[in-house]
Amino acid sequence: MTTTQLTEQIRKKQSFLCIGLDVDLNKIPKHLLEEEDPIFAFNKAIIDATHHLCIAYKPNTAFYEAYGIKGWQALEKTINYLNTKHPDIFTIADAKRGDIGNTSSMYAKAFFEDLGFDSVTVAPYMGKDSVEPFLAFEEKHTILLALTSNKGAFDFQTKYLDGEELYKQVLETSKDWTNSKNLMYVVGATKAEFLGDIRKIIPDSFLLVPGVGAQGGNLQDVCKYGMNKEVGLLINSSRGIIYASNGKDFAEASAKKASELQSQMNEMLSL
Repeated sequence: MTTTQLTEQIRKKQSFLCIGLDVDLNKIPKHLLEEEDPIFAFNKAIIDATHHLCIAYKPNTAFYEAYGIKGWQALEKTINYLNTKHPDIFTIADAKRGDIGNTSSMYAKAFFEDLGFDSVTVAPYMGKDSVEPFLAFEEKHTILLALTSNKGAFDFQTKYLDGEELYKQVLETSKDWTNSKNLMYVVGATKAEFLGDIRKIIPDSFLLVPGVGAQGGNLQDVCKYGMNKEVGLLINSSRGIIYASNGKDFAEASAKKASELQSQMNEMLSL
């Protein structure tokens, strides 16, 4: 999916909502545990209830890896279901990969070719040769961790190095990498006050913004400082939507929460 197609979906749905599919078997409704594949059953119900309200889904792969082969099979079923039933929806493998070149090539192949995701999150710490193997897939997108929403982000990301914060150097340096036009960036919603400076460096790139909702990020602040002329935002909410209820009405409850966020986004797009 191109960024132009992604922007068209945002305009069509009046939404830039990304829903995180972070499935914890200890939190899903108990009746689903009787299903042959409770993880996929949960995801399918959430997707069926919310697909018209969002433009992206983001499974965090750790929540699937934790359940071994059955978890990976559920992830494969989920992405296949999305690609078959809703090919217009952008898919993100939140895997935070990043390793030496050959290993990164295999990670990229796994998520882009085998599983068929549109994008994958990647850590930049090992530099250019760990990221460019992902960028070699010219029709896919690499989402680079820039300034994350967790408290530990201040341990390294905002430290000054040669007079400039490290995260800014990551942004600047990444612009020179091969096929950097297909880079997107992770910026936590809890770091909204940094978005103005970030937009000065990467004015046209899409930003994946986690942390709205359960983590305390503010949608209005993110839009104020982070939105560009093409919107350029993918606002992720996970727990606040998918665990809105642990009863048999869980899918309807998730749709209600997603609708509330979509309505706020519609207002932001109308300003």
